[in-house]
Formats: sequence, structure tokens, C-alpha cells
Amino acid sequence: MTWLITGGAGYIGAHVVRAMTEAGEQAVVYDDLSTGIADRVPDGVPLVVGSTLDGERVARALADHGVTGVVHLAAKKQVGESVDLPLHYYRENVEGLRVLLEAVTAADVPSFVFSSSAAVYGMPDVDLVTEETPCVPMSPYGETKLAGEWLVRATGRATGLSTASLRYFNVAGAAAPELADTGVFNLIPMVFEKLTENAPPRIFGDDYPTPDGTCIRDYIHVVDLAEAHVATARALQSSPGHSLTLNIGRGEGVSVREMIDMINAITGYDRPPTVTPRRPGDPARVVASADRIATELDWKAKHDVQDMIASAWEGWVRVHPGAARS
Repeated sequence: MTWLITGGAGYIGAHVVRAMTEAGEQAVVYDDLSTGIADRVPDGVPLVVGSTLDGERVARALADHGVTGVVHLAAKKQVGESVDLPLHYYRENVEGLRVLLEAVTAADVPSFVFSSSAAVYGMPDVDLVTEETPCVPMSPYGETKLAGEWLVRATGRATGLSTASLRYFNVAGAAAPELADTGVFNLIPMVFEKLTENAPPRIFGDDYPTPDGTCIRDYIHVVDLAEAHVATARALQSSPGHSLTLNIGRGEGVSVREMIDMINAITGYDRPPTVTPRRPGDPARVVASADRIATELDWKAKHDVQDMIASAWEGWVRVHPGAARS
């Protein structure tokens, strides 16, 4: 099959492209390069520069490359920014998806994998979040991902399109330093930035009802996440009309304080964190149940948190060589 990977020049997208090609699948990248980096696209993989809002360009890409499946990762994804720019997020994430699905169904493309997020759950008051946990998103970003799932599922029911919505938990790590996350929006790079600046990492609240008082999250290595996309794509290929909704996580929680301690140890720094007030809307614990994907796809994460930190640090040092400890 030939898979069009929207957002394939981004951090996660580049890993999905790599995993697809290593698995013997053909890949085509479709990316507007607003945050993606063209150099992440491997040699031999076509890159089409365009927005998913441009239906004609999408349709041409599908036809020109004989696309038989789509993995849709292109989206705006900053929670705080979505609060300030809700109309922008709904336009890019929901209308862009609608335009893309219109082109996909018109071209009779049989399979569609949608990049969703654990943000659809909001603040779940459960030890393990299953796919049946009620979805109560707390930001426009989370709302657009949930609306996207509804749109994908409804389109599949109406047209016979095989669909999957993958709910990512906290993605980290890198397959290679040049593929590392260049943004500073998640915990690991935020801690790296503080250490590099000779400043203490920050903990937003240490009075949560958890063993050490800090928030607990489920982290998934981006390599494992990419391989989950391959497994999902192949499952849809072999089951026409199939519909899946799957958590992508390890089913293991790590607290913010534990994560900072591991980062200090792996990077060679020894800088204790400082505690600041809670951020509004941060749930105490969000940890995935990964049972369904294990049953449906025989998939399980292979990498641990130490792997994530070490590989992410290699990427950080590549861009910030002065950060390395002697």
C-alpha cells in the first residue's frame, strides 16, 4: 500500500514515516511545513507541500501517488494556544479534517488512521483510563480531537471507510537525534531547557493526591507510537470497514518529581526542582489502559522512560551542544 502521511515532516510524523518505510510500506508526506522540517523526510519519500484545507491539492496528491491509505497527523496541538485561538484550532483541526475526508472518500481510499489524543478525556477520576472512560475535554484542542473522532467514525459508517482513532498519551524520545522534538512544550524538553539555562526545573504543584504530591502521567516512546501506527494501518488493510479507537500508552504512571530526578541522573545535572503553584486544569493522574491495543493488534510498548529521556537528550544536545556535561 501507499500511505499519505499528513504532518509527516513533524516530530511524530517523521517517526511514522520512518516506521512505515522500514516495514516495507510506501509513504508520501503531505505537510504545510508550518512546524514540520523538510529535512526530516527521508530520501526517496515524496514531499507534497500543502494544507489539508486545500482540497484540490489533497486530491491531486492522492491521485498522483496512487494513495491507498491515509495517516492524518497534521494539526495544531498546543493546549494553551487553543484557549486563546479557538477559531483557528477548529478551522485547522476540524475543517482541515473534513476537507481531507471529503477528498479521501471521493478518491475511494479504503483506510484512514486519525491522530487523536488523551486530551479527549479531560480530567478522568480513574486509576486507568480505558477507551470507555467518558470524554470530557477541557480545552479547544481536546474538543477538536474529540470532534475529529466523531467525524472520522461517522464517515466510516456512511462510506465503508476503514478507520482508526489513536489516542496518544505523553509522547517522548527519538529514534535518532536528528528526529528529536524541537519544541519546548512538554515536560522533558521543558526540564532540559531549564537545566541548560542553569535554572531549577519547575514542578507545578506538589499537593496532589499522589504518593509524592506531584502529577502522574503515562509516557510513550515515539518509536513505539510509530510502530503502533504500522500495526493499526495493517489491521485496517486486512479488515475492510473496520473501526478502531485505541489508547497508545504503556499503562504505567510516572510522577513529575520522579521524571525530573531521572532527567537529572541521565543528563549528569544535579539541580533540584522548585515548586510553583498548580496550573489550572492539570489532573492528578492520567494513565492509560493499554489492554485493548494489546488484544486487537498484539502490540505492546517496548521502551521505558529511561530510553525516552536518553534519546531525547541526545537530540537536545545536538541542537544545544553547550548543554552536555563533561
